[in-house]
This record gives sequence, C-alpha cells and structure tokens, in this order.
Amino acid sequence: MLDRKRYFTTSTPSFPQRIPLTKLFFTMCGIFAYCSYLQDKDRKTICEILCNGLARQEYRGYDSAGIGIDGDTPGEMFFFKEVGKVAGLRKKIAEASVDTSKTFVSQVSIAHTRWATHGPPSIVNCHPLRSDLKADFTVVHNGIVTNAAALRLVLQKRGYKFESETDTEAVAILTKYIYDSQADKRITFPDLVKTVLKELEGSFAFVFKSRHYPNEVVTARRGSPLLIGVKTEKKLKVDFVDVEFHAPEGENKGLEALAPTSPGGLLAPPSGGSNLLRTQSRAFMSEDGLPQPIEFFVASDASAIIEHTKRVLYLEDDDIAHIAEGELHIHRLRRNEGEPQVAAHRMIETLELELAEIMKGKFDHFMQKEIYEQPESVVNTMRGRVNFDNNSITLGGLRAYLPIIRRGRRIVFCACGTSYHSAIATRAIFEELTEIPVSVELASDFLDRKTPIFRDDVCVFVSQSGETADTILALRYCLERGALCVGVVNTVGSTMSRETHCGVHINAGPEIGVASTKAYTSQYIALLMIALQLSEDRMSLISRRTQIIEGLHALPGQIREVLALDKSLQEFATNDLHNQRSLLLMGRGYQYATCLEGALKIKEISYMHSEGILAGELKHGPLALIDENMPVIIVMTQDSLYPKVQSAFSQITARKAQPIVVCNEEDDAIPKGVKTIRVPKTVDCLQGILNIIPLQLLSYHLAIKNGFDVDFPRNLAKSVTTE
Repeated sequence: MLDRKRYFTTSTPSFPQRIPLTKLFFTMCGIFAYCSYLQDKDRKTICEILCNGLARQEYRGYDSAGIGIDGDTPGEMFFFKEVGKVAGLRKKIAEASVDTSKTFVSQVSIAHTRWATHGPPSIVNCHPLRSDLKADFTVVHNGIVTNAAALRLVLQKRGYKFESETDTEAVAILTKYIYDSQADKRITFPDLVKTVLKELEGSFAFVFKSRHYPNEVVTARRGSPLLIGVKTEKKLKVDFVDVEFHAPEGENKGLEALAPTSPGGLLAPPSGGSNLLRTQSRAFMSEDGLPQPIEFFVASDASAIIEHTKRVLYLEDDDIAHIAEGELHIHRLRRNEGEPQVAAHRMIETLELELAEIMKGKFDHFMQKEIYEQPESVVNTMRGRVNFDNNSITLGGLRAYLPIIRRGRRIVFCACGTSYHSAIATRAIFEELTEIPVSVELASDFLDRKTPIFRDDVCVFVSQSGETADTILALRYCLERGALCVGVVNTVGSTMSRETHCGVHINAGPEIGVASTKAYTSQYIALLMIALQLSEDRMSLISRRTQIIEGLHALPGQIREVLALDKSLQEFATNDLHNQRSLLLMGRGYQYATCLEGALKIKEISYMHSEGILAGELKHGPLALIDENMPVIIVMTQDSLYPKVQSAFSQITARKAQPIVVCNEEDDAIPKGVKTIRVPKTVDCLQGILNIIPLQLLSYHLAIKNGFDVDFPRNLAKSVTTE
C-alpha cells in the first residue's frame, strides 16, 4: 500500500496557497548526467553508463541522442551525437578513435535523447549544445524556452554565432554572454545559472556543464521533472539536503530557516534532536565523518537511475542543484512576499522500483509486456485498498477529504488521451453511486473555454506520468479558483502528485511503451474505487457495492482468460484488418469509452485511421460510412443496453457490413457465421476492462504485421508535455 507516498496526506483538509498559474511549454526529452568523485572511472565505463541511462529513457525522446564527456586535456570536451535511437549512438561511440581506457578520478558528463520541437532531427540540432567552438558552456535541456527567438536576436546583434535551430543553444550562448560580461570572473556556477534563468520564459529542466568550472554541474527545473540519484559505498551520515535560500543583493546572504509546509509528506525535516551542522547535510560524509567516494546521477526519470542506486532526491520547481567536489547543494532565491512556502529540506528517498520492472524480459516489446502484466497490475492497484472479506474500500490518500468531496456540488474530471477515456469509462458509475453531477473535460478544451470553476467543485486530474502539460495547467487554473483538486497518477514525485490536495497512486508500475495499456486499466480501477468509497455511507447501495467488489475479486483471473485469445486476435489482424485503411469501433453505455480507447490504440500504434462511435449516434451520420468494404468492430457484451446495441448491429448488417463482434462467452444470440471475440462476463461497470484488452492486442499485432515500431510510434512521446 503506497498511500504514504508524497502527497497522500492524512492531515486536516485545508486549501493552502499554491504555485501561481504560469505558462507551461515543455517537450518530452530524456536528460541524464553522471558525476563521480574520488573514484577511478575509465572513459568506456562512463560512456556505457550514459548510453544505458539514455536507453532507459528512450520512450521520452527518440529522434536523436547525444553525450558530452571530458576530453584528454583540462577543459576539453568530446561530443558524440547521432540521429535516431540510442543504439546508433552506441555504434558511433564504438567506432570513434578516442582513448577509451583513459581514467578519471573525478568527472562530470551529460547526455540527452531528443524529441524535436525546434528544427528537425539532425546532428547539429542534437543535444548537448555548446555556447561556442571551445564549448565554454554546454547544456542539455528538456522543455521549450518561449522567448528563445528574442534572445537569439539580441545575442546575434552582439556578435554571437548560432549553429543550430534549437532554443537550447540560445540558453548556452546566453550563459557565455553573461559570464563574459563579468569583469572579475569570480561569479560562482550556480549564481551564473540563476542569472541566466531570470532571463528565460517557459518551462524546462536543464543541466549545465562548463570548462570554466571543471567537475561541476548545475541543474535546474521549472515544470519539467528532474531527480538526482546518490550512490556511496558507506552509509550517508544524513539523509536530507538543506535548501539554501539566498537573500537579494544588499542583504545578508545566509541560509533562511523555513518551516516545511507538508507535515504529512516526505519533505518533512528529520525528527528533532539532531545536532548536525547544516553543512553536513550537503557534504555527504560517511558515518565516520570522512569524505567518501560518491556518484551522482541526474535524470528525467527514475528508470534511468534504478540500476545504479535506489537513493534519490526529487527536485522541486525552481530548485537549482549544484554538484561539485562530491557535495550536493540546492539553491533557491528568497521568496517574494505572498509566494507559497516550500520545504526547507529535500529528503533522500528510497525508490520502490526494481530493475526487472523496466526490462522487457521474455517479451519482444514493452507494449506486449505491459499488456500481459495487467493481471498483476490490477492486483497492485487494489492491494491494501480492497478488503474482500468485508467488501470495503480504503483509500488512505482520500480519507480526510471524503466529507468535502461528498458535499461537492459537482465532480469535474480533467485529463487527456487515454486518461480522458478512463474518466469517460467511469463517469456513469460515479453518477450512479454518488448522485453527484459529473462532467469529463479534455484539459486543452477546458482551458480554451475558461470553464467556470467554483470553491465547492471537486476537480479530479488523471495522468499516467503526472507531467502532462495541459492537465497541469488545468490543475493550476482550478487551484487558483479554490476548488478541491484530486490527483490520480502513476508516477510518484510527479508535478501533479505534489500540487494536488490529495489523491490516489494507481500503482500500475513503470509503463515504458508509448501506447498506454496497463495504466488505462489501473486508472479505471482506481477511479472505480474512489466511487465505491464515496458511496460507503449509503445503505441503499450495499448490494450494488458488494456486486462490484466481488467482480473486482474475479477480475485478474478473467484478464488471464482474455490474454489467452492472443493467437486468434493475431489471425484477425493478419487476415481481416491489416490491409484496411479505416476501422470503425462502436458501442454504447460503458462500452463507448472502450471504443474510444481501442480506436486510439489502433491509431497511434498501427497508423490506421480508426474512430470510436457511440452506437446511439449511428443514425445521425456515421451510418453513411457503412458498406461491405468498411471494417467494423462492435462491442456487444451483455448489459442493460444490450437490446439497443443489437439494434445497431442489425442496422449495419442490413447495409452489408461484416462486423467483428466483441461479446460474452455464453452469448448465443449472435448470428451464426459472424466473427466474434468472446470475453468472460463480469459486472457491467467492469466489463470495459475485459473488453479493451483484445483491442490492445489487436492494435499490437496490426503494428507488428505492418512492420512498425510498436514501443516508439512516429511523432509521439510517452507523456504529451507540449501544450
């Protein structure tokens, strides 16, 4: 049970001040940096660590990849860049004529996988990007600097030359310009970066390296995730890092002691009674008080770090981390009047993640693995939360807020893509169990309309990554208007998990494939459990709740039965669908969301045009598309709307359509000769979980049949973090 994680507080409900609404623009790229001190590391090992770190994050960006490492002389840097996957970068490094046996006692190196936004994928646009030919400053960047064009124009007028089309290069050159403007050159690296950041607009995560500051890196984040792994041979003397709040110029520049604002979270300081000096929290000494060999790993995702260490520190927005001489310092400027407080510490946490979870194992692709993990992932979502002995639900992250949610005048779901479909799938059961009006909003449209939100609204934000740009903007919009904001996310430490008042971690485990599969079914169950817990005070619904919880108990075994259909689904893909240009999926009630999600999977993985249609709308336009040449999948599992779906089936077959029917195993009302995909029967509100799995497998086999890259479909990244 992971309800203790991050934002799952059990403290008294309140509505603290939150981060002001700012414009979010950032791309899905992978950042990795490796720093080692007092340890002999040869260049071959360093390159291997960097490439492995990039490969673990390749789902975040796979247009191009590059690394920057120390050269043979002080201040020199070697760059290796390649368009395409990390495998191509590995080959380029292997073919390079460099001394791979050269050993470094201390070193810092940076790496990046790119998802192109400024300029097409090319060697020149690939990160790391340098400020000049000597590489005075080198930068890797996840995000979009929205004022980069203006910065570029100003810097060009001052005589600086640009090599690439990227916004990132403007940041590197701006850093050099500010450094060159310092007459005495005594500015520290973190102070230099602070000055640069003040000039930037947008959202980002950066890692800076410079020949003027050997064996140092500075990282900064605003809106885009970044974490730091720490690896030592001996136990650390302390497991936290103080945040250094610097006063404005002209005032005394000391550490500002601040009380943390998250009493129930992991950012709380160590228990009282410690006599440790604050500098010791940054020196990373061993328990005997002596400096020790240490390694730091900076990454956009914990999956890049887990093979090295489970000890990680999550950076908050506007943190500036400085790594030098085996120490880690975290800086922030003094808060402005009225700005929300932040915790005065960053705790070093232990990742609850295993390396095996991010490996393919016996499967050919991550997507295939994640589809087959669903019997286990749905159990993990329910573990510690569903008591099948007394048919009760306990979501620790919501317990203190249940009275507020029950008093809300409406529930507003806000999400994008697959997460939006999970909200559509559970909207009806929310309305049935809570009798609270429910609306489901696409985050981008929600913001475009400036939707009215009030203090007695409950806004639920659903996201696998917890970093989806449109959904975060919608969250901050609702926070400003005083609504209770609930997060349903898969990623611990994500922006949404920190900024919502309360929430539920779906516990699906890491999902690497770009096309979401197990996260959808886990989100579905997590939302259903919220509805069940909200209705626990209503005696009239006991039998309905019991029916659903018993259905949850049988669900993992039924999912295994559906996965056994894989071979027949492969035949459908090969014989019936792979040469088609379009596909219609239709259903009604709970199965409308199944059709939307199934169509999305087929679109994003196999590149076939597909459309999910509400069967009740068939006569209002879509029926014009139906003839003997239009492939159709119709979801006809048995529930209260079954007769109405039968009517839609009759309408399309009367127009010579030859549909594939998703139906229950014992359904004998399907006419003979009709192609069927038969799934077990369960409770109506759970049937969509079983029905989506054949469509996931079908999309997978269609992509394989057409020779497409299943895990990395063109033009897409795992989290849509570009507004």
